[in-house]
Amino acid sequence: MQARYYTLNEAKAALPIVKALMEQVQEARTEIIRLRPDIWPVLQKAAHNGGNAAAGTVYSQFNKLESGVKGILNMGILVKDIDKGLIDFLSIRDGREVYLCWKHGEDELSFWHDVNEGYGGRQPIDPADF
Repeated sequence: MQARYYTLNEAKAALPIVKALMEQVQEARTEIIRLRPDIWPVLQKAAHNGGNAAAGTVYSQFNKLESGVKGILNMGILVKDIDKGLIDFLSIRDGREVYLCWKHGEDELSFWHDVNEGYGGRQPIDPADF
């Protein structure tokens, strides 16, 4: 997956698709944990690597999770944390790369952070800056 640059307007326009895909991921994650909490750590890593044999007993849920993650990645958007439903859109602010940051459950795309800062470095988006 190649990350692509998103303007603020492009990221906001893509957000409904991202929300639907992340909802799919979260539903599958919840079901996998309910069915087999012991294999969640393996599946979490496998979702980024194309699969794992340990997924046998929860195959359909894993496919649903993997499909959602790949759908987001194929849009050039980074999946930072499956458990939190955290994603980043690569963008430019003041001539430097930053992330527009969204978390599952948030209504809008309202935060950004520097690429070398994580979730804790989120700051409110000022549309004039993007």
